[in-house]
Amino acid sequence: MPLILSLKNNKLSKLSLALQALPMLEYLDLSENIISELDCLDFRDLTRLKSLNLMSNRISVLQGCVFEKLKDLEDLNIGENEVIAFAGAFTLPYFGKLKLLNLHNNHLDELQQGAFSSLSSLRDLDLGTDKDFAVELGAFNGLDDLESLTVSLFQYYRELFSGLPSVKNLRVFFIFSTPPGTFQPYNISLFSNLVNLTTLTVKGVELYHDFIKADVLSGLKSLERLMTENFFTNPLHPDTFKYTPRLRSLQIIYSNLLQLSPEVFWPLTNLEELDLSNNNLRSLDFLAEAKLSALKFLKLSENEVSIINETLFQSLPALTYLDLSENLLTCECSNSGFVRWATSNNQTQVANGYRYICAFPVSQRGERLLDFDVRSCWMDVSFLCFVSIAALILLVLLSSFIHHFLRFHLIYAYYLFLAFLYDNKRRKGDVGCQYDAFISYNVCDEAWVYEVLVPELEGQQGWKLCLHHRDFEPGMPIIQNITDAIYSSRKTICVISRHYLQSEWCSREIQMASYRLFDEHRDVLILLFVEDVPAHRLTAYHRMRSVVKRRSYLSWPRAAGHPAVFWQNVRRYSRGQ
Repeated sequence: MPLILSLKNNKLSKLSLALQALPMLEYLDLSENIISELDCLDFRDLTRLKSLNLMSNRISVLQGCVFEKLKDLEDLNIGENEVIAFAGAFTLPYFGKLKLLNLHNNHLDELQQGAFSSLSSLRDLDLGTDKDFAVELGAFNGLDDLESLTVSLFQYYRELFSGLPSVKNLRVFFIFSTPPGTFQPYNISLFSNLVNLTTLTVKGVELYHDFIKADVLSGLKSLERLMTENFFTNPLHPDTFKYTPRLRSLQIIYSNLLQLSPEVFWPLTNLEELDLSNNNLRSLDFLAEAKLSALKFLKLSENEVSIINETLFQSLPALTYLDLSENLLTCECSNSGFVRWATSNNQTQVANGYRYICAFPVSQRGERLLDFDVRSCWMDVSFLCFVSIAALILLVLLSSFIHHFLRFHLIYAYYLFLAFLYDNKRRKGDVGCQYDAFISYNVCDEAWVYEVLVPELEGQQGWKLCLHHRDFEPGMPIIQNITDAIYSSRKTICVISRHYLQSEWCSREIQMASYRLFDEHRDVLILLFVEDVPAHRLTAYHRMRSVVKRRSYLSWPRAAGHPAVFWQNVRRYSRGQ
């Protein structure tokens, strides 16, 4: 068991000689006494001492010889004293094991270069104070293993922290209300050398805010936690956080912020905690486009927010904690959506939501926000009538638009659907082909069909053809007859002419045949042009033009001198797959 002695708050003015009889002592607490001076012999025999607490005394000078024998000392607390000089106490090779040194709130005049040069093992150093003192360049030389530093700055040097390669936690108090005399150009960042810093706490006690520029955080590529008080000014530059892509926690309090731009938060894709309390924010709309998809904790207490749009929380899918206490909330229908959201959502805890008090209107002042009756905000009859009439007008306009621009597309889709149903029915029934070919033609071309085509194919080649007026079943819908004819025939022969292209029924027949072509992946379509149709006339009939561009076709006018070749090609196409 380590030997511990506490003489705290005993009004001791100097150390007792009885301490020399405790050479095994490891922990000594002498805080809150009135010791004003330390003698070189006070700790001479306490060679095993690991922790020494001298906080809240009246010590003004530290002599190097005081700690000469404390070579095992790891923790030294001299905070809240009146130390004005170290007298080289920390430059002598006595503190090879010292890890924690607290010099908080003393009366130092200056911190000289190499003031801690012998503290190579130091991990934590606290130099915070509200007294004006100078920090010379190189003051932190030798602190290669220092991980945590607290310091108050009355002057500004770019290279102030250059000798601290291992610092991960830094707390800085800026105390200058006018431009520091040693100010360097504003575009030089104080923190640019702290590449391994993960936690930064900054407080402006009396801060000359023109010091804060867009690149004030440049170089902090490893920073994960940033806590600021009275530091950032309004408005924040959109590039402020582009240097801290790993930031997970951000606090900006007591900064008189009136508004924020969503672009400020775009670089912070990993941000999980955001505290903007104690500002003058009047709107939270910036959160809707801030792209904070990883945010879990949001604190906005003590601002001037009156209306909250509940839809902005849809852009915060990971949010689990929300604090909006001490805002100027209004108990009107403009907040009814937030009231419903706060009382019904199961993911986000609205901290102390039942204590939110109405600030407006005067008739509701002092009432609880969550007690506001949102039923009074439901739509009245006149609004419902307005919505109904508006919907009816939109429906009429939409119907007119569809009829004018999409009529033929819908008709085509309808007949494709019918063909699809018929094809499925036919496959299940395993129905064979009844005809060799179905002839699709316009009535104006009937003479050519019956005088030329039918005699050749039925008379000379022995085909069994399906013709409109001859083979369609009376009493059956025309569409059903067309569908049955196409799927009961091995081929569909389309007799193309200008009259054919202008016929709506002919267009439907070739659409049905095209669907069968696409569905069965078989060559079931033969195109016969009985007259020359220029390509520009096919443009108006884009369905026919697309079919002609993909397939070969036969032209009767071009074969006038060689009809036998024409019919031979028809026979050859009829045998293709």
